[in-house]
Amino acid sequence: MTIDFLNQNTSDTPLGFAHHDHDTCVTATLAAADARCVSDGLRFTPVRRKVLEILLQEHRALGAYVILDRLREDGFGSQPPVAYRALDFLVVNGLAHKIERLNAFIACTHPSESHAPAFMICRLCDAVAETQSSPAGGALGEAARATGFQIERTVVEAEGVCPTCADKADA
Repeated sequence: MTIDFLNQNTSDTPLGFAHHDHDTCVTATLAAADARCVSDGLRFTPVRRKVLEILLQEHRALGAYVILDRLREDGFGSQPPVAYRALDFLVVNGLAHKIERLNAFIACTHPSESHAPAFMICRLCDAVAETQSSPAGGALGEAARATGFQIERTVVEAEGVCPTCADKADA
């Protein structure tokens, strides 16, 4: 089952920076995650689902302790392993990504697709937009092929200023 809420965006702006129906974004991503877990035989426990829902509340990366605080507020426990186990499950299964630069996590905007994400991180407001990358293409892919190296994972994170912050600066 593929749910592509990204097509609601009429521009080519990545979802984290685009104006969109966020309620539909959250609902569609949770539905895609549910379907993916069912089809892959994964246990999408209430705490795992709640962590994904917390990550979906905004298009910003959240640290584990922020997530833990929100879990505690919703009655899911207050021990760090609760948040870390749920985050590990979500990342391993492609439902969330770790933003290395921020040591934080963000919900995947393409949960029903196998993909190589790249992240654009606003240095002013910490908004994060996910887009596609091609680790096998470009200079890195060429260097890997030339040396016989097999790329298994890449982390692409670009820091800059998002459209909203750029518009505020221009005003």
